[in-house]
Amino acid sequence: MKNAVVLGGKTGLLGQSLCMAMTRKGWVVHAPGREELDLFDRPAVEAYLARTGAEVLFNTVAYTKVDQAEDEPAEASRLNRQLPLVLGKAAGTVGVPLVHYSTDFVFSGKKTTPYAPCDQPAPGSVYGQTKLQGERELMALGLPGLLIIRTSWLFGPCKTNFVARILELAATRPELSVVHDQIGSPSYTPDLATNSLALLERGGTGIFHLANAGQASWCELATEAVRGADLPCRIKPIPSVEYPQKACRPAYSVLDLSAFTAATGVVPRPWLQALREFLFSREDCLS
Repeated sequence: MKNAVVLGGKTGLLGQSLCMAMTRKGWVVHAPGREELDLFDRPAVEAYLARTGAEVLFNTVAYTKVDQAEDEPAEASRLNRQLPLVLGKAAGTVGVPLVHYSTDFVFSGKKTTPYAPCDQPAPGSVYGQTKLQGERELMALGLPGLLIIRTSWLFGPCKTNFVARILELAATRPELSVVHDQIGSPSYTPDLATNSLALLERGGTGIFHLANAGQASWCELATEAVRGADLPCRIKPIPSVEYPQKACRPAYSVLDLSAFTAATGVVPRPWLQALREFLFSREDCLS
């Protein structure tokens, strides 16, 4: 596969990393913006796929404002459930494999060991519920070559994310309070992009979990980012109850990556190593 369409590739955190990873590998990459393609217009999507000669369609577009989704369930559903269905039908008609990204928020967070792809979802938020609905709409289509990748806690270059925001705040404040009792799998988007391609190239289909190796709390991730950037700001750990949010978040959503490693032979590098690379290279996007 050497010709791809990446939805969200122009402005998305993951989409931009996917485009860069594929370009480095010699792929021809198309990343249509909103002004170029109405993603809800199925005939238009089918025509675009045919016209570009796409051999795979990546969908990184989603409604990701977790708390706002509680007040805008219809819009969250439109982007997280309806859009994947439209794209899945279009990809199926044209005969193009679809790679779709989902989230650790499909799980309740009540486990204490990493979540495998076969574990029973039980989302506690509108965001998680609509992302799960999108997965199920796609799986029900029976598309050959469908690949759903659940990931979590994204950070990476060229777009606002948790780590970048922490660094911005830490540069001007002596102390930041960060939640310590939510634990998950940080994911560096360049690694996620590269490993997604490895999975695709090895014929992976169905649902896989993909992140960087290891686990962290938001507080641990913030602490290591501030330390790595050599900022004097102190990170104060606080419980979730002291930082109330509208949406219910899983307390534990670490992802089991063993199915990915079994399929590809690739062991994702630890998130701390990826974080150090991000801190070292982030100046590339500051201009």
